[in-house]
Amino acid sequence: MTAYSGPVFEMAAKQFEVIAEYLSIPEDARARLLMPKRAVTVSCPIHRDDGTTAVFEGYRVQHHLTLGPTKGGTRFAPSVDLGEVAALAVWMSWKCALVGLPYGGAKGGITVDPSTLSRRELEALSRRYMQEMIPFVGPHTDVMAPDMGTNEQIMAWFMDTYSMYQGQTVTEIVTGKPVSAGGTLGRREATGRGVAHLVRKAADEIKVHLGGATAVVQGFGNVGSIAALELHNMGVKVIAVSDHTGALYRSSGLDIPQLVRHASLRGSLAGYSNELGFDPAEMLTIPCDILVPAALERVIDAKLAADLRCRILAEGANGPTTPEADLVLEQRQGELFLIPDILCNSGGVVVSYFEWVQDLQRLFWEEDEVMRREYQVLDRAFERVLARSKQDKVFNRTAAMAIGVERVRGAKETRGLFP
Repeated sequence: MTAYSGPVFEMAAKQFEVIAEYLSIPEDARARLLMPKRAVTVSCPIHRDDGTTAVFEGYRVQHHLTLGPTKGGTRFAPSVDLGEVAALAVWMSWKCALVGLPYGGAKGGITVDPSTLSRRELEALSRRYMQEMIPFVGPHTDVMAPDMGTNEQIMAWFMDTYSMYQGQTVTEIVTGKPVSAGGTLGRREATGRGVAHLVRKAADEIKVHLGGATAVVQGFGNVGSIAALELHNMGVKVIAVSDHTGALYRSSGLDIPQLVRHASLRGSLAGYSNELGFDPAEMLTIPCDILVPAALERVIDAKLAADLRCRILAEGANGPTTPEADLVLEQRQGELFLIPDILCNSGGVVVSYFEWVQDLQRLFWEEDEVMRREYQVLDRAFERVLARSKQDKVFNRTAAMAIGVERVRGAKETRGLFP
């Protein structure tokens, strides 16, 4: 029996079992590596604007603290449950270990559609959630960050709530804050920039010329929009994009800077164009050189994996590909290059780490320094994954996860089981 259930956690567990078999991890050592150290479930009551009281469920899962404090985003979405949050925390652990950060993985969230809340209600819910989490988080215990449905403003409310409790400003309790409140230059763009940077690395590896190459980006939030803009700036024709309101397609390429401005002003792609409308269900199978799923988990199943018509699959989202789909993609390695999620979208946590370090030192860097260091970390991780994949003749995801799991396992074995 386990407190964690649901398809997303089951997917994370299946992925781990593949790695455990590949690394020949003893059966009695597997549960300690997979199961989270701590899970917190809280009730978050707030006063609604109409005078009624509403109660929302909140969660925080800390996977392990073996290498340092845990680190992970906070998601406000209707789909949030304990199993999903736990899976995301597990993936974050392998991600941090892969890129060499001194963190364990964490994740949190509230089961809510933030679009149904007024600004006052959103602030009240954000502050209440952090207030409930104060006994379990801290700059050297668990550092929060934004995720789906949250943003810089919510991180500022989190930071202020924690700081008021401590009686002093503690900027290092969260990352992804506004620069004016202790955030770092380049954090908002970090994940999308990292996706595009790694696409360029993959293109060099398989000899795809980016000038005139085509791309499809599913999801036009912070990650997808920035990735699309960066690819556009590299000379790539982004021919299709989508978000929760619909999809747009033009074979000659979309005006990505204009789309980014529209989404920034309107909050979505809705209302941009009726003529360019496209069926979102067919987005992922459009023939292209680069496919970037940057929306939700589990959008590519085995059937869809067989129908993909891209050269590079860059997983901007967490867990967009099911284990069953991985079996199909593994057979297609020669024709399709996978940049696995724990590598592809790791730019965000890399720059979050830089923000945390800058807050602790009270010494801040220029944006070009942040970007240079981010790309340096990503390059090193990419080369490590590629070398492992070629050396052991394994799937890129297997190589990436194995590196992450090995580092966590090594640290746990070195520190021992206490008592």
